[in-house]
Amino acid sequence: MFFFLFLFVSLTSISFWHKTSILIYLFILILLILVKYFGISNQGSQRWINLYIINLQPSELMKIAMVMFLAKYYHRISSSDINRLRYMLYPILALLAPFFLVLSQPDLGTSILILSSGIIIIWLAGVRLKFFMYILGAFIVLAPISIAFLKPYQKARILTFLNPDSDPLGAGYQIIQSKIAIGSGGLFGKGYLNGSQSYLNYLPEKHTDFIFTLFSEEFGFFGAVIILILYSLITFRIVQIGHATRSIFGRLYCYGFSTAFFTYVTVNMGMVLGLLPIVGAPLPILSYGGSSMLSIMFGLGIAMSCKIFRNTSFS
Repeated sequence: MFFFLFLFVSLTSISFWHKTSILIYLFILILLILVKYFGISNQGSQRWINLYIINLQPSELMKIAMVMFLAKYYHRISSSDINRLRYMLYPILALLAPFFLVLSQPDLGTSILILSSGIIIIWLAGVRLKFFMYILGAFIVLAPISIAFLKPYQKARILTFLNPDSDPLGAGYQIIQSKIAIGSGGLFGKGYLNGSQSYLNYLPEKHTDFIFTLFSEEFGFFGAVIILILYSLITFRIVQIGHATRSIFGRLYCYGFSTAFFTYVTVNMGMVLGLLPIVGAPLPILSYGGSSMLSIMFGLGIAMSCKIFRNTSFS
């Protein structure tokens, strides 16, 4: 179903997506506000809204809407004005509004990914490095204070990341089982549907956040390398499309989306390998979930629209 959405978005002129970027961003922002008051709760989180045909997670779509909004914004800002303070106010507000809405759900992982997607676009647009150094300095200063506002399970994930064996049957259970499953796959894996850790239910969330663990157990090191090559090719092709397109909007979108796509893959794989704390970050295209697949196919569709209509220029 979402593949047909991908085709529809691809064949729609990039000028249309340029014109509607702000409206799409505002629509997703309204959905995030509605989730806060009318959303569906599951396992202590309120992240979904019932649209009858699908339980939509607007935070997934915000990852794409944020890239579109900022690409549209910087498309019409001259290079001499980008570093002026008044022109930096709108992108900062556009970043912080969904960040805090998603953080309150609570969904720390997705909120950080939305924030990183926006920061990537701002950097690619040409904002000076010193502004990012100021932000990094403020983050370091506020980090000890922000820990006090984290949920107990979020604190446990950070502590588990530092020492998974401190609670092997509790907070550290997922990452320990994930490492066992990946290691047991060896070079060539145990074969399709033959993963013992995955199919004997030792590994939680094997169809969503830990899908790479399941794949690595079944197809081994070489299978995992093939997946990495495929993701690298997708990222490289989106960057190439960005080089080819004439519009600043299309160029910024492709560069931003390719970097964000690479970040989503890196965060998920780093998480299941124990290199990063566990966060709710699905693996693009592979993980089960309608909202995740919807956002990725929509994002890839716009990238293809940039390719098909690469000679389109607009003010």
